[in-house]
Amino acid sequence: FIEVMTNNGIAPERVYYYAQFLRNDSGRQFLMVNNLDMNEDPPAVEGAPAGADAHTLMGLYMEHMIPELLKRACHPVLMGPAVYSAIDVTGIEDGQDWTDAAVFRYRSRRSFMEIISNPAILGPHDFKLAALDKTIAYPMETDLYLGDPRLLLGLILLALTALIDNWMISRNQAQRARSK
Repeated sequence: FIEVMTNNGIAPERVYYYAQFLRNDSGRQFLMVNNLDMNEDPPAVEGAPAGADAHTLMGLYMEHMIPELLKRACHPVLMGPAVYSAIDVTGIEDGQDWTDAAVFRYRSRRSFMEIISNPAILGPHDFKLAALDKTIAYPMETDLYLGDPRLLLGLILLALTALIDNWMISRNQAQRARSK
């Protein structure tokens, strides 16, 4: 990844930063928490429609990003607009106003690095940069994650098993009642 990112023209200090992130890999899935402040007057970006607003630009970025995520068993967990300015801000300059938030699940740090080092994402990343006035994105590993696809699949299978058991029990009871 280091070589690919260096060849893609990523600044050496960013390459080092990402290398440290990768070296400290726990092997667990992680979530990327994104606070976004969309640009009210984004600049023109090559490949975007003339006069494209921030949400259009972000959509163009996500058209490329979502397939890259899904190929690696990564996916959005939640996305939505902020409903009010920040309720609690301490020690952060200009951290009061955010327009949107998103959380993405990454299967592994390796999956994340495969995505961000992919040269095909570099061009579309310009759409994201133009769409934002400011952003902060940081990774976190969960202690409790009720939206984990493995947990959800297990719960769905458990519910289906319970429904089938109920159906079979009621069918057996109906057959016994008819045979009496």
